[in-house]
Amino acid sequence: MDRMLRQDKSDIVAWTPQESWRELTKNSRSYLVDVRTRPEWQFVGLPDLSATGRSLICVEWNVYPSMQVNPSFMVDVVAAFSDEWPDTLLFICRSGARSEAAARAFKEFARESGQELRCVNVAEGFEGDLDDNLHRGDRNGWKQNALPWRQS
Repeated sequence: MDRMLRQDKSDIVAWTPQESWRELTKNSRSYLVDVRTRPEWQFVGLPDLSATGRSLICVEWNVYPSMQVNPSFMVDVVAAFSDEWPDTLLFICRSGARSEAAARAFKEFARESGQELRCVNVAEGFEGDLDDNLHRGDRNGWKQNALPWRQS
């Protein structure tokens, strides 16, 4: 399968969860940013990156419960990788919408900061798309693809 599912004029690419996991296991300069809310991390679970030797970066894109865009998002993400910028940042949320917005915004922030990096939206997200019964987790997504994850 072609690694790049979609690319648009903002240079954001969308990869499947499997492609994203492959990148994380092969490229030590790639990081995964989980942009969901604290309650989602606590009650739904988190991707487990222990096999990569790197930590998951957890920074809310929308701050719970107001769901306003997190004013310190960029600073908090940069603080997580400190002195050396990664070459690839992957962004994941529940189903791919918030992570796409975060990836676009971070790509623009990086450009304005004089940094070049690849920003990737993990298509399908952690829980995946709704099925015919309006449930998540059965159709696609990180968990449905049996990628490493854990409950908090």
